[in-house]
Amino acid sequence: MKIKIITAALLLVTITGCQKQPKQVQESPSHIAAKAAFEQSDQRIGVFLDQLDDPKTDQPTRIKILCESFPSEYKKHYIPALLELQPEDFSEAKLLADLKSALDYYKSSFQISC
Repeated sequence: MKIKIITAALLLVTITGCQKQPKQVQESPSHIAAKAAFEQSDQRIGVFLDQLDDPKTDQPTRIKILCESFPSEYKKHYIPALLELQPEDFSEAKLLADLKSALDYYKSSFQISC
């Protein structure tokens, strides 16, 4: 009886001890910086989209956002940060096509041409 208990205990300890420990990923400083840049840019773009969707936003502000601020932020900050974080999931061409689609939608909605 004692042998069965000892064998079971040793087997349990062996199985528990051999389980794969979760891998702790150390993020590089450049990855951390890219993540912070992406989050900051994403927040700015969110503010632009909120302003565009707000019926109280005047037309000159919409024109400035659609023709200058939003495309500039997206191209200079959002795309580079996102490509650094997830290069396998996105391409610059795809992200630029997404930008064009969003801009075309809002320009058409508000009869704006840049």
